[in-house]
Amino acid sequence: MQKLRLSHTLSQRLSPQKLQLIKLLQVPSVAMQSRIEQELASNPALEEATDTPEELATYEAATEEEGWVEGSADNYQPAHAGSKQRQEVAATREANLSTPDTLGEQLLKQLRLLQLDERQHKIGVHLIGSIDADGYLRQDLEAIVNELAFTQYMEIQVQEVEAVLKQIQSFDPPGIGARGLQECLLIQLNKHPHRRAAHQLATQILTQCFEAFTKKHYEKITEKLAIENPTLLKEALELITRLDPKPGSSLHAAAQSEVLYPDFIVTQQNGQLQVALSKYRVPALRTRKSYVAMLDNDQKRNKQDKRLKEAATFAKKKLEAAQWFMEAVKQRQHTLLNTMQAIVRLQHDFFMEEEAHNLKPMVLKEVAEEIGMDVSTVSRIVSNKSVQTDLGVYPLKFFFTEAISTASGGEVSNRAVKEAIEEIIQQENKQQPYADEKIAALLKEKGYPVARRTVAKYREQLHLPVARLRKAL
Repeated sequence: MQKLRLSHTLSQRLSPQKLQLIKLLQVPSVAMQSRIEQELASNPALEEATDTPEELATYEAATEEEGWVEGSADNYQPAHAGSKQRQEVAATREANLSTPDTLGEQLLKQLRLLQLDERQHKIGVHLIGSIDADGYLRQDLEAIVNELAFTQYMEIQVQEVEAVLKQIQSFDPPGIGARGLQECLLIQLNKHPHRRAAHQLATQILTQCFEAFTKKHYEKITEKLAIENPTLLKEALELITRLDPKPGSSLHAAAQSEVLYPDFIVTQQNGQLQVALSKYRVPALRTRKSYVAMLDNDQKRNKQDKRLKEAATFAKKKLEAAQWFMEAVKQRQHTLLNTMQAIVRLQHDFFMEEEAHNLKPMVLKEVAEEIGMDVSTVSRIVSNKSVQTDLGVYPLKFFFTEAISTASGGEVSNRAVKEAIEEIIQQENKQQPYADEKIAALLKEKGYPVARRTVAKYREQLHLPVARLRKAL
């Protein structure tokens, strides 16, 4: 038997205007012009205001009388900037944002230079597609064979795949296409062979004593290879350590990275901190005159005309969307500025001197309470944003850190503790590097009573190896 039940539930739904603002808050300042250009292309009721200031003021006054209030982004450049200036800005941005070929693209270019038949070329393309960002082929050749059989309907042998892989391993950067660290280092050594004793010994170490080398068990290497000259061993180890363990990472990073464009500028003037948005040109926007006129004329016409009524409805929707977007752009600028001003107030001492020990522990909630907004909104604002100061550019996430209690009962940012760990490790005797317990004891002497496991966690976050792997001859 079916039953009907009534229930009341409360749910919060974001308005289209709010959703528009949330999306814009995540956009970095350098990408805002591109985002606005997308909106201009999709909404015919929206246009860039390129009139003279006098014409723009007259138009704004007229549209305000019609009930359509103009929105204009705070662009720090004249809204009537000429076409030549706009072209120069666009050309500069395009030049700065251009990125080099990816690792895969560079390898494919080199593959085309080989004299391969169609079958070998397909194998090579598949192998290159399987090389990861570090430059390694992590899959077994048997798996490659199975994939080629499934995707290319090719019946091939492992030996064929290995033959093509050997040719790829001759590409630049040296060491590319290796199936492990040992093979990667040996490829690099063999690509530029020398008859020097140090080069020969380095090859022996990698082929016969690789495990001992990775664990820095130099005594075992000396004993197994019967090395009588400690200087020769040192030269061979230095030769190995100069090799690149991740040959693809530098190319991958160059292809993926963008120039760091600050969204905010913080300067000191007469002992006071000044906060401003960066001077990226955000076009001034307005609603298109013809659409405003279309809506105005509809109110005077006979509304029995169906086609005219549909056109007026379309115009109204587009005008409303244009207004929402312009208002969201204005609110974005206002919200970003408020957030950065709150961060500067909370981290005032750091911005005055830019010293790590002046960085206070701070979480997103503190900034959210300071500006009266939700934590999730602050998180969106902080994401992918940076600030330029007198001493450099910092990502906004830099200012959000955990608190560490000091011996005096106060609190410092964990970033200060990390810097202390780095300093201790830099100054240690590399022949007898400090264990984590010793580092914890030295930190305690500096007033940072942290546990050994905390030292280990921060050391790993700093990408510093354990004491055994920091040991040198």
